[in-house]
Amino acid sequence: MRHIMVLNAKGGCGKSTLATNIASYFACEGASVALADYDSQRSSLDWLDRRPADRPNIVGVAAFEDGLRHVPRSADIVVSDAPARSHGPELTDLVRHAETVVIPVLPSTIDMQATATFLKELQAVGKVQRKQIRIGVIANRVRDNTLIFDELDQYLTRVRVPYIAALREAQNYIRAYTRGLGIFELPEYLAWPDWVEWEPLTAWLRSKRSQP
Repeated sequence: MRHIMVLNAKGGCGKSTLATNIASYFACEGASVALADYDSQRSSLDWLDRRPADRPNIVGVAAFEDGLRHVPRSADIVVSDAPARSHGPELTDLVRHAETVVIPVLPSTIDMQATATFLKELQAVGKVQRKQIRIGVIANRVRDNTLIFDELDQYLTRVRVPYIAALREAQNYIRAYTRGLGIFELPEYLAWPDWVEWEPLTAWLRSKRSQP
């Protein structure tokens, strides 16, 4: 069973959007997928409640109540949507089962500063120090040809963590979320630019480079 966690202590950086799209991607690829929501706001589970019955099945798990106890043993992949403000023992416990951690970062000075602090804390966790987890960062909700994206791009290039992809700010993510779909389940004519941006991320997640 593969465990992918979307994590950042900074709130509002798009963790639920990223988690739901990763889950739907693997489900559409034929994997048995569970989506574990650690946030009591239930953003990922609310998305799953809207998911049409004719789409590839994804099992929802209310991890904020019982952790991963109710993840089906038949699941090939567990995608976890971690809560904001995860620090200290809670952070250590969160990543205990994770093999791959994806960290979305928004193009803002506040988010970059918060992520720098969070990465230091995450890299001090024993499991990370023992290289039992692979970490990747994502530039999220970016607008090309802006100074703040250039600043974020330079920052993520410098951090000692693989910089995997940059995902644009697009209405397609809202369209997909409100219908319980992933970006790959929207029509090609509408979503192909986003599919192209996701290629480095999906390739990394499929590769051995993202697994310990």
